[in-house]
Amino acid sequence: MFVIIAVIIVIISLIILFFKLPGSKTKKEFYALMKDRISDTVPASGIYTEADIKNLPGPLKKYFRYCGYLGKPKNSSMKAVFKDVDFHMSNKGKKSEIKIDYTQYNFANKPERFAYIDSALYGIPFEGFDSYQNGIGSMKGVIGKVITLFDQRGEAMDKACLVTFLADCLLFPGAALQDYISWEEIDDTHAKASITYYGISAAGIFTFDNNGAMLSFRTGDRASIEMDGTTKVAEWSAVCRNYQLVNGLLQPTEFQAIWHYPEGDFVYFHGKNAKIELR
Repeated sequence: MFVIIAVIIVIISLIILFFKLPGSKTKKEFYALMKDRISDTVPASGIYTEADIKNLPGPLKKYFRYCGYLGKPKNSSMKAVFKDVDFHMSNKGKKSEIKIDYTQYNFANKPERFAYIDSALYGIPFEGFDSYQNGIGSMKGVIGKVITLFDQRGEAMDKACLVTFLADCLLFPGAALQDYISWEEIDDTHAKASITYYGISAAGIFTFDNNGAMLSFRTGDRASIEMDGTTKVAEWSAVCRNYQLVNGLLQPTEFQAIWHYPEGDFVYFHGKNAKIELR
């Protein structure tokens, strides 16, 4: 009996030690892929000028001027880091809140977006790896460093990832000026953006304030896919605020992601003090 108890204690201790060790297979895969993508990306050359924005809708011209992009180096990729994000998960109507660290990379030459989530559930490591590459979107969750909790893929995920990339495009204007994105002015503070790539199309509305600051992006082209694979139809929006001057550019530092369900809004991502690095 004592031997059995001792073995159980040793096993539990080894598991706890394994959980506390830094690094994981998912994290290594993510950063290895990012290293390859960064090395393969051709850096943008030149600076943003009035000629680059002359054909854009009025609200976008204001945005470029307000944020200070004109006269600054062009960019072809972006890294965004969020610490201690309030993140709400939903599965079969049940919701739970955790704190996560969120690291994101976007690339402009063709729509690509990757994100790594680092967190814990009841003291057990929980990781997420979101990927959109070559027109294929995926959302994977791993618990205990080795157990895949979910791995969502399919046409709905492909389109959801494409429109999420579109929502990010003004955070690194190298994407906003690509030929695969088209713009349409609605009024002085709204513009419609449409993206087409890999045979998939999506669109949404950007809202700006009177100064030119981007306030939000809203779309009906992003499916709500829960952990169990259930898909719900709802509009989705990304909200940004609290602009700060960083390296001569005004950048938003607070972000929310919101599902607009018939029963009410569900804010599932709220990150503050985001750090955005343009390359």
